[in-house]
Amino acid sequence: MSTTESVLDHHLEAFGDQDLEETMVDYSEDAVLITQGATSRGHEEIRGVFEDFYAEFSQEGVEFSLEERTVEGECAYIVWNARTPDNDYEFATDTFVIRDGEIVAQTLGTVVTARE
Repeated sequence: MSTTESVLDHHLEAFGDQDLEETMVDYSEDAVLITQGATSRGHEEIRGVFEDFYAEFSQEGVEFSLEERTVEGECAYIVWNARTPDNDYEFATDTFVIRDGEIVAQTLGTVVTARE
């Protein structure tokens, strides 16, 4: 069985590689992803969120910095910032609930400014 930390490590590696299939391996079939103004349920909806992120984050010149990472039991918390050709992610935070080696719930909060 995977630990919370190993699932988080895999998730961050898949995100860094922009690997959608590996990203989805981390989520349970009935996982929930809550973002500002939207809740995505299950693989199909969560896949759509990551397709949009990967379209933006795969552009040339993207800068990403993981500022904080904490794992406690079934919970993992990260703070990050990024700069893409489209947006400045001045502050972003994710919280994950990981059970039996899968992400069952995630929240994402961001402070984003569109670049002109």
